Amino acid sequence: MNSRLALNAYSKVGVQSGVTDASPHQLISMLIAGAQDRIAEARGAMERQQVARQGELVGKAISIVDNLRVSLDHSKGGELAGTLGDLYDYMQRRLVEANATSDPSILAEVHSLLGTVREGWEGIPAEFRRSAE
Repeated sequence: MNSRLALNAYSKVGVQSGVTDASPHQLISMLIAGAQDRIAEARGAMERQQVARQGELVGKAISIVDNLRVSLDHSKGGELAGTLGDLYDYMQRRLVEANATSDPSILAEVHSLLGTVREGWEGIPAEFRRSAE
């Protein structure tokens, strides 16, 4: 087994154990980070004109954002959950547009929006994180 295969195997085990041990709050943080990572990778593929790779990565980002959208609890989150749902829908539409037009500025916009959501999410005080779990 070469070192790259070993690193990939180790990485998958680390992610799997991280997911298994994560709280619901941490899982959402991981999803946001994963979407941002896929967008950054897609931007690189876009710059290298690797169209197939770009499409694959944008598709993964769209899927992650969709998982964030469907994880919203509208009964507990009320208006905020509705607003976040609309924002996630907007992000998905923009990612589709970015892929269709190969526009890196749209990827940067969605990456930034996710960063704002991430800051807010990570700013939730610990006592509220525990009560939601």
